[in-house]
Amino acid sequence: MSVAQISTEDNDRESKKAKKGASQVLGFSNKDKIGTIQPHNHALVVTLRIGGYNVKRVLVDQGSAVEVMYPDLYKGLNLKPEDLSAYDSPLVSFEGKTVTPKGQIRLPIQTGSDVIEVDFIVVDAYSPYMAIVARPWLHATRR
Repeated sequence: MSVAQISTEDNDRESKKAKKGASQVLGFSNKDKIGTIQPHNHALVVTLRIGGYNVKRVLVDQGSAVEVMYPDLYKGLNLKPEDLSAYDSPLVSFEGKTVTPKGQIRLPIQTGSDVIEVDFIVVDAYSPYMAIVARPWLHATRR
């Protein structure tokens, strides 16, 4: 997986102003496919900069409507119950169980030079992921 600059012009003689305006695109090269079976339908798991820290094992789930934070990340960021605001809507886990959130917290996610404030729902449930980013974050990252 790589992050690449997409130029706004076809040749190498573009102006500095145009280079600054180029957007970053998350993409995969043919080299990234080596050792994989194609086509595949594996989950997209990435590392994102959340709250000033590089957080591994973040699931990008375009089928989810909320961003979720799990206990390992909550503890790793040294968050306390008083840092959370109330959130009283129950969520459904991957196993189909109802989960009562501990609360909600707004944290920045940095992708490239862009910083987007995201409301994470904090749940006390097992997950192989540290967090899930969903449609609200995906839509906010579009230019």
